[in-house]
Amino acid sequence: MLGKGRHVAPALMSLLLLLWHEATAIEVPQDPKIQQDLKQPPTIVKQSVKDYIVDPRDNIIIECEAKGNPVPTFSWRRNGKFFNIVKDPRVTMRKRSGTLEIGFRSGGRPEDYEGEYQCFASNDHGVALSNKILLRVSKAPLWPKEVLEPVVVTEGSPLVLPCNPPPGLPPPFTFWMNSAMTPIPQDKRVSMGLNGDLYFSNVIAQDAYTDYSCNARFLFTHTIQQKNPFTLKVQTKEPYNDTSYNATDPYGGRKVAESTPTFLSPSGSESSKMVLRDEQLLLECIAAGLPTPAIKWFKKGGDLPAQKVKLENFNKTLKIVSVSEEDAGVYVCMANNHLGSIRHSIFVQVKAAPYWLDKPTDLVLAPDENGRLVCRANGNPKPNIQWLINGQPIDSSPPNMNREVLGDTIIFRSVQMGSSAVYQCNASNQHGYLLANAFVSVLDMPPRMLGPKNQLIKVIENNRTFLDCPFFGSPLPELRWFKNGQGSGLDGGQYRVYINGTLEIKRARAEDEGTYTCVANSILGKAENQVRLEVKEPTRIVRAPEHQSAIRGSTVRFDCKVKSDPSLPVTVAWTKDDKPLNHGWRLKKDDESLTIPNVNEGDEGAYTCTVKSEIDQDSASARLTVLEEASLNPSVSSALPPDRPDPPMDLDLSDPAARSVRLTWIPGNDHRSPITEFLVQFEEDRWEPGRWRNLSTYPGDLNSVILQLAPFVNYQFRVIAINSVGQSQPSRPSPRYKTTGAAPDAIPRGLRGWGSKKDNMEITWEPLLDLERNGANLHYCVWWRRKDTGEEWSNVTTVGSKHIVQNTETYVPYEIKIQAINNVGSGPESNVVIGYSGEDEPTDAPTDLRVSKVDINKTYIHWKPVDPNSVRGEFKEYRLYYWRESSLVPGLVVSKEKKTKGFYSTMAEPSGILSDLVPYSKYKMFMVVANSRFEGPRSNTVEFTTKEGVPDAPRFFRINRRSFDTIYLEWDKPLEPNGILIGYRLKYQIVNGSREGREQLATFLPNATDFTLRLPDRSTRYKFYLSALTQVGAGEVYAEESPHFTNEGDKTVKVVPVKQQPPIKVADLIAGAKYHLRVYSHEHNSISSTSVTFKTKAAYIDQVDIATQGWFIGLMCAIALIILILLIVCFIKRSRGGKYPGGGCVTGVAKYLVRDKKDLPLDPVDQNNQDGSFDYHSDEDNKPLQGSQTSLDGNVKESDDSLVDYGEGGDGQFNEDGSFIGQYTVKKDKDETEGNESSEATSPVNAIYSLA
Repeated sequence: MLGKGRHVAPALMSLLLLLWHEATAIEVPQDPKIQQDLKQPPTIVKQSVKDYIVDPRDNIIIECEAKGNPVPTFSWRRNGKFFNIVKDPRVTMRKRSGTLEIGFRSGGRPEDYEGEYQCFASNDHGVALSNKILLRVSKAPLWPKEVLEPVVVTEGSPLVLPCNPPPGLPPPFTFWMNSAMTPIPQDKRVSMGLNGDLYFSNVIAQDAYTDYSCNARFLFTHTIQQKNPFTLKVQTKEPYNDTSYNATDPYGGRKVAESTPTFLSPSGSESSKMVLRDEQLLLECIAAGLPTPAIKWFKKGGDLPAQKVKLENFNKTLKIVSVSEEDAGVYVCMANNHLGSIRHSIFVQVKAAPYWLDKPTDLVLAPDENGRLVCRANGNPKPNIQWLINGQPIDSSPPNMNREVLGDTIIFRSVQMGSSAVYQCNASNQHGYLLANAFVSVLDMPPRMLGPKNQLIKVIENNRTFLDCPFFGSPLPELRWFKNGQGSGLDGGQYRVYINGTLEIKRARAEDEGTYTCVANSILGKAENQVRLEVKEPTRIVRAPEHQSAIRGSTVRFDCKVKSDPSLPVTVAWTKDDKPLNHGWRLKKDDESLTIPNVNEGDEGAYTCTVKSEIDQDSASARLTVLEEASLNPSVSSALPPDRPDPPMDLDLSDPAARSVRLTWIPGNDHRSPITEFLVQFEEDRWEPGRWRNLSTYPGDLNSVILQLAPFVNYQFRVIAINSVGQSQPSRPSPRYKTTGAAPDAIPRGLRGWGSKKDNMEITWEPLLDLERNGANLHYCVWWRRKDTGEEWSNVTTVGSKHIVQNTETYVPYEIKIQAINNVGSGPESNVVIGYSGEDEPTDAPTDLRVSKVDINKTYIHWKPVDPNSVRGEFKEYRLYYWRESSLVPGLVVSKEKKTKGFYSTMAEPSGILSDLVPYSKYKMFMVVANSRFEGPRSNTVEFTTKEGVPDAPRFFRINRRSFDTIYLEWDKPLEPNGILIGYRLKYQIVNGSREGREQLATFLPNATDFTLRLPDRSTRYKFYLSALTQVGAGEVYAEESPHFTNEGDKTVKVVPVKQQPPIKVADLIAGAKYHLRVYSHEHNSISSTSVTFKTKAAYIDQVDIATQGWFIGLMCAIALIILILLIVCFIKRSRGGKYPGGGCVTGVAKYLVRDKKDLPLDPVDQNNQDGSFDYHSDEDNKPLQGSQTSLDGNVKESDDSLVDYGEGGDGQFNEDGSFIGQYTVKKDKDETEGNESSEATSPVNAIYSLA
């Protein structure tokens, strides 16, 4: 029992410690108000890399940026000692930054500043440290002068040409070329080792035909240095004739002693290799021997990890990009030829520099709270953990009873104000170190509300509702909610309060309306905020449109009657087939319906009515089907469809008054559809004569109505009847009726005052409408005066719509009002509006423009504001001008187009976020303050660089199928690499319809832009996913799919579109030919039938190839003998003066022997298909013709051969060193080689034709 108790107690303590830590950590919100008042120790936000190599031709810049409140100050140590920057005239420190810049315009050597640098950022609350930055100057030493004697070597012997490049910083990249600057071709026999030496597994005589020079390329200086070339003298035992050289027998038939494999590198039977975790492992085995040995790799105790291992340099190099602990072990390389084999074992040991398991993070605590910092790291060997406080070892700091160090953890208990500090954790072993800063800030802050004040929230009845109340304080306040300022806190039932202050109402009802108050309390005080909740009725369609069928030329009406909350304005919109409906002149829309007159086939479709309010929406749809016109037979005409009504008649005016008159009419025939509405229109002859406008609508059961009219208008009226089909034609106009004049009723709208110049104010307004004049001689009276000065009103009377007040001060407020007047009297005065006189250019510029937290594509900007009086106008924004100065990717040209972004801020310390930046780029920016018309002077110009990001997708990605068994992939670099490209990642998998195979992965160097994939089967299809890589990761994926099929080999492929149901007749086939047929979908290439093979019937009786028959061979030999005798006779006759010239004899015999054979026609290849299709191809199409190689007219046909015809599958291949390998092989169809074992060149028929 005691043993069990001992185990339980520590576990319980660990659990309590974990809960205690999580419960006491304070997360400070990123609210500007909080951040502005938050006192914070320094934090390093930017620093140079640990191993920093600089170009001696440039100024040295060592970066160190930090944030904190107060703003930190900076100091440096060099080689562990204080670095006095003031005493060195070449060293300057940037303002509000710790970044050092060392210039050499006035002399000095960069090498004098090599060493170890460390930055210290300090303020009243602590000291933060940067990493120790080892600064070294790049070096590109010259190759030592040397005279190289010719290297004498025996043919068949191995050879190593040493490179020994000069030691540079960083080390140079080596490669071999000859004096003509042509790369040395490399293959299984000749290749360069990892140390730069050139290895020959065996030497052939042709190796002496060129010289060999090792080249070293230095990355920083972009220079290439060339070593004096080697020349070879190859001693052969037998004379060498270069005309007898061929790739299969490089020794030209001469006897060269063969040898068993031996290792040139590494030596011996075993060696060892140590590599660090996450670094690249390169193992090499180069063997000598004749014939050239082949290299194979194994791993003892298991298989090579196929996903990680890549074999390069003709299998001589094994590469693992990112090594982990499981990659340790014994790797064995074996070299073998037919004389024997040899093995070499390499013992790989994986060590690790320290890496984080749990990196310490900043800790914010309230007074008397508890917390802890944890610093856990791993490595091989296990790293040592050292704690520092403000840059000093914690062991040497004054004792603190509230702090306890327990190995990799520091525990804080009951912290007090004034104990804020920056703690550093240093984890180190013999392979490296990690340094992390984490501050402990003790914060006391009264409760604050972070959200908007007195917010109004509108919700739909019965919906789930959330009322937000973001707050902060230290210690963390307790939050409670109250409704209408009464009762106890809301929690439980249909209410739920979340830890972040949000109140949830599970189902809002009308009685939930009211004012909700959230109150945050702590020992330092309290804060509160109010939210007004309004519960609205839902917006819904109560009479929805219904499906309709209409005869072409008729009228259709779709209803859409809406019910909504009276306080919520709604909008109704119609769509047709989910696209916005263009109402145009023909379609009529009102609040409750859509009318389509004279329908046609183009009107057919689905119509949707969508009604929206500011917080919800509803929609309903119906389909319109357009039918052909009704036939004239009696059975149909007896039931005619409804039609539009006839126009009303006999319009009459009665009961005249000053602003009204009664209109009466007689309705026309409704044509089998009741009249639902009458539309009354009017026309007046003073302002817009001849234009009819809508006055009002009335129910269809009325024919006498009182019209409400405007004064001083000479009216005439007409009426239109409306039923479910549509509108009638307008009625004949009524007699005219003229109303008497009156004083204006309306107030001019749009009254405003603004300055067009810095010393004036333009007062403008919208004139009254014609029907609002109410009388003759309309004019306007305008008043204005300076605001808050108590001066008398100034006024002016004008008939226009503008008045300019001159000689004003710059941007001062005025009170303005207006009144309309006509001959009858004055209208009502408007409300007083505030206008402003003209603006002038701002006089001050924002100062101390700076950036912080520069990320991949955004940064935080800060500046000091201008005096509001210097704006001299309406403050619009702080306008930031920024542009991309350059890319950090060497050689990438960028656009320097300036862009702007505005920031509206009246805070004492304004800031903002600049986003949508391009990663890994240098930017410049400046800021101005802007009013409505002008911009002020520029601020200081700031330069910053964005961090490296993931690249864009490759510029293009093409897939070509060059033969039936290979796919050739080609791509280009991304337009925006967003960093230094380190390669490409290609994922691909076999697809078969909707099924996908196992995903495979290939990686490529950054200069690779193509890849050839050999297909396991000619019908195999792949999906490819290509992305470029930077150090940050993989970029946007460019996905492509291999073509569905292509011209497989050289066979004829035919595509036949199919638009009818099977069976289908396939015509124009070749007799006796073999075909493969399949049916597939044109729209979905992945949907395909299996391939069916068939053969057409022969047109003639099967014939045996007579060229292989003995009797035919004998006959041809006899004919050849006769020709030979005839030739001899001809030449004898000619030598004796005979009549038969030898040329005539031969020509005559040749014409006699020529055999006529008609070639089979070839069909067009790969016709474009439109719908569903099937394709078929003939194996016979690929057979060579059996006729003469000479045409009947005696002309020899020129060869159409190309490298594609002779290559294996037609794809040019490049060796691993970049040189081109041309392989010329004769390609034969399987059927041809099986049918005729002899080639055409040795056929007796071809021999005769060649002789002729």
